[in-house]
Amino acid sequence: MGALNRYRFRALYIFRILKFEIMIRINCFMRTAPKKREEVLAAAIRLTKATIEQQGCIAYDIFESATRDDVLMICESWASEADLQAHMDSEVYKKEIEIIKGNSEVKVEKF
Repeated sequence: MGALNRYRFRALYIFRILKFEIMIRINCFMRTAPKKREEVLAAAIRLTKATIEQQGCIAYDIFESATRDDVLMICESWASEADLQAHMDSEVYKKEIEIIKGNSEVKVEKF
């Protein structure tokens, strides 16, 4: 067994013993014009309040940049792809993301 395969085997073994759960992490960056910032922030807050109650939501919060007034970020963690998809199919997500995307430039990172 090669060194890389031994490493992978040990990592999987440790994950099983310690029962690590692998979750999905999303960082959603929003860059908005000053006159649209409050509208985007309000939509993100409504989305956050509704989302933290959804099944499979481990964490969900919105952050404001300390150095740039035009940047906001939603940071979210999900238990599974199915839970994330259910969130994205929800009416509250569809409503609020339309406001967010319509009033800001959105960049999403998924881990």
